[in-house]
Amino acid sequence: MDVGLCYESVIPARGGCEHYISDLARRLARDGHGVHLFSSDWDADALPASTMYHRIPRVSGPRFLRPWRFGHACLAALKANPVDVSIGFDKTWGQDILYPQGGLHSASRVHNLLKHPPGLARAAARLARRFDPTSYSFARLERQQYLTPPTPIILAISDMVRGHFQEYLGVPASSVRVLHAAIDPDRFAANDRHARRERERATWGIGPEETAGLFVAMNYRLKGLVPLLRSLARVPRDRKFRIGIVGARNYSRYETKAFRLGVMKDRVIFLGFRPDPRDAYFAADFLVHPTFYDPCSLVALEALACGLPVVTTRYNGARELLTADCGRVVNDPHDPRELAAAIADISNPARLPARKAAAAEAGRRWTFEDHYRQLLVVLEEVVVRKRAAALAA
Repeated sequence: MDVGLCYESVIPARGGCEHYISDLARRLARDGHGVHLFSSDWDADALPASTMYHRIPRVSGPRFLRPWRFGHACLAALKANPVDVSIGFDKTWGQDILYPQGGLHSASRVHNLLKHPPGLARAAARLARRFDPTSYSFARLERQQYLTPPTPIILAISDMVRGHFQEYLGVPASSVRVLHAAIDPDRFAANDRHARRERERATWGIGPEETAGLFVAMNYRLKGLVPLLRSLARVPRDRKFRIGIVGARNYSRYETKAFRLGVMKDRVIFLGFRPDPRDAYFAADFLVHPTFYDPCSLVALEALACGLPVVTTRYNGARELLTADCGRVVNDPHDPRELAAAIADISNPARLPARKAAAAEAGRRWTFEDHYRQLLVVLEEVVVRKRAAALAA
């Protein structure tokens, strides 16, 4: 079948949805399906050679209008280049399937306020939001996507997101199917993993017997880096570990914060941007991801695939794939005592080997192949439905 993938940009080095789309495109092509990419920008080296590209002109103008312009252009391109089944991953409409990897804007809008500590800062952010035209525009766009007939098949990336559909848009849970995110474990297959682990740890300045944690995020604020730094000051000093911080290139203000909190010297190592963070996963022994909003964090799934137990929060849909043996879920990232206790527990050297084994097992329990097979059932359902409608017309 010919499958159309609709997303504004597919540069997998940025992670998230863009990496997922490249994984899916390669897997579809391996099965002989035609992959059509409707996008404005892409990394052809990260996509199968057989991919058929349909360039959508890059949109400009105010942020609150750009998704509308891309969505209209994408819909026109689909009509001019029909496919058997189309999937929209973000702010587009008119596709057969909508699979919002970033969750709902309505939920994100609320959760983004949580990154501000309770009190004046959060109240000021909430007030500023009331005068933001982007929020109103995106809320209207969501109604266009999910509530305007003919309604698409809706896939939610987690049970948490399915709940958000009901809470924010009134879409019954029965009308939303859950297909948890997954990563391609082949990306983390390496025969020389041990050697790469040692080399990476050497760049961190830590020895082979030291315990190492990992934090990976481009959006340091939303993913809870400041709460993480605050919590590290409360972890007992007899618990020896350091956490590598991988993400955006500009981290100077967070480095300053770490110095002020007294955790820079013996608790954190700022590593900056890594186009491919695999070696950082290989070097680490556990992951800390104190996010304020993640529909189903691929970072957590990548950690499990590498055998790393995970500390995350109730605002992460990936928590649904963790077990008590390999994960800890924090209720409030702003509570430094709660987060510190979870980190101290997960990094316990006496229990860490068993937890790493449990993490690897959890990573094998839900694989990209499982995800792909379930998605394929939905794609085939759409094709059958469209053929029946065409015959009845």
